Amino acid sequence: MGSAAVLVRCVNHPGRDRLAEYKPGQLATAARLGLFVPPTLITNVPEDAHKFAAEHETVVYKPVQGVHLAGEDGRNRTVWVRPVAADELDDSIALCPHLFQACVPKIADIRLAAIRNELFATRIDIDGDHVDWRQDQRLITCSPVPIPHQVRKAVHAYTHAFGLTFGAFDFALDTAGRWWFLECNPNGQWAFVDGPTTRAITSALADTLQKGATP
Repeated sequence: MGSAAVLVRCVNHPGRDRLAEYKPGQLATAARLGLFVPPTLITNVPEDAHKFAAEHETVVYKPVQGVHLAGEDGRNRTVWVRPVAADELDDSIALCPHLFQACVPKIADIRLAAIRNELFATRIDIDGDHVDWRQDQRLITCSPVPIPHQVRKAVHAYTHAFGLTFGAFDFALDTAGRWWFLECNPNGQWAFVDGPTTRAITSALADTLQKGATP
């Protein structure tokens, strides 16, 4: 019996996904392309982490790269972005690299979905004091937001640099209207945003899968 050929069409090439998930590469590329990037330190030296945390009013911790953690019950766990103080940092930092970042005094978050040359931005307001809005999505309100020209230009250049057809960008919006780049997930969620934007993203992705595209 002969074997059947299977054709799989991907939005992003899996190899490009892996490269694009690397946080140091993301931050360096975003800064090079002119996006605002918060002061960031990646280190496994406890003394350096203490000094960085002491220099900035509020510091948050993030994994250097996406990780899959399972609890004793076998269910996946998420490492939430959360503030850390200098006195919380101990010698266990030496075990592996950690990413520390100055906390942006934000008034809202922005999730931007890029599909080929189309961009869809959503403002995320939260009824609470969570730094990481993913922690309880029942508390968020989503609404479409216009994209500044410089951000639009930089996002297009960013997806081209990584060879991405799709990317879910996270920004922090401050009181001066600046969009601070936090990260880009090449497989990020998008169906939680407001209805019209969700439908527009769905249509753009369906069109890409049907016709095929390069970034």
